[in-house]
Amino acid sequence: MAEKKNNFAFGKENYKWMLIGLGVLLLGFIVMSMDSTQHGQGFLGLTLGPIIIVAGFIIEFFAIFKKSK
Repeated sequence: MAEKKNNFAFGKENYKWMLIGLGVLLLGFIVMSMDSTQHGQGFLGLTLGPIIIVAGFIIEFFAIFKKSK
């Protein structure tokens, strides 16, 4: 009997981490958009949002380079 070959580029674990990374990226953009002070942008828009976005990209790189079992 022939073995069933997986035609996906990544494993199930990789896709799970990719979805988590996308969620973190979305959260970062939401945090950046929540910042509305009268005198421009403050802590959320200039500091916290970009840090969350960078964390999301790090998770995405981890998901891409993680070895499938």
